[in-house]
Amino acid sequence: MALDDALRARIDRILLEQRQRETIRAHGMSPLRKLLLVGPPGTGKTTTAAALAGELSTPLFTIQLDGLITKYLGETAAKLRLIFEAIQQTRAVYLFDEFDALGGERAARNEVGEIRRVLNSFLQFLEQDDSDSIIVAATNHPQILDRALFRRFDSVIEYRLPSENVAEEVMRARLSLLDASEVNWSEALDAAKGLSHSDITRACEHAAKNAILQHHTRIDTAELVEALIERRAAHQ
Repeated sequence: MALDDALRARIDRILLEQRQRETIRAHGMSPLRKLLLVGPPGTGKTTTAAALAGELSTPLFTIQLDGLITKYLGETAAKLRLIFEAIQQTRAVYLFDEFDALGGERAARNEVGEIRRVLNSFLQFLEQDDSDSIIVAATNHPQILDRALFRRFDSVIEYRLPSENVAEEVMRARLSLLDASEVNWSEALDAAKGLSHSDITRACEHAAKNAILQHHTRIDTAELVEALIERRAAHQ
């Protein structure tokens, strides 16, 4: 997973504390395990949850919160209770994706119904949870979250669009099965500006497949740049 040094250091610290969690608990403290990941789409939040699960040899379970909410009084909170019971019973990484479906200030301000009740239930379950699992909440829209949510997490990690170094690392990794020795990386990086990790990955895969289908073993700069420009156009 291509990350900048500061972000990688934070992920490594979480892994270290998890691997040494019994030692930490023996000294009356708790390891980092309740995480809020914020940032634009495609910048590595979901990948981070998967990487944590892989590194710690635990399952990854994804909970889509927007699909969990129902109009029936108490039904969603009951579902949440079942999820947190599973969190208590089975050590794993639990990813609550699209967390802003619960935590938006708009929902808290304008809705006195189910969403507000569910948010309160989630915060209560989160605060009371003392399991061995890792709870990861991810949002593309931190600006609409109720600020009170942030203090409920052990760590809030911000994701940004990749720097040039990270963007080049992503491209080299995705093109590693082909000869990229003649790629003009300066041109490619110019074309990749403003794209997320996910966009760059998909553009590289598209360029690589083009080369394979044409029975080429070498990546052409023009094809790579064209694929990157197409990804940018898809967002306009």
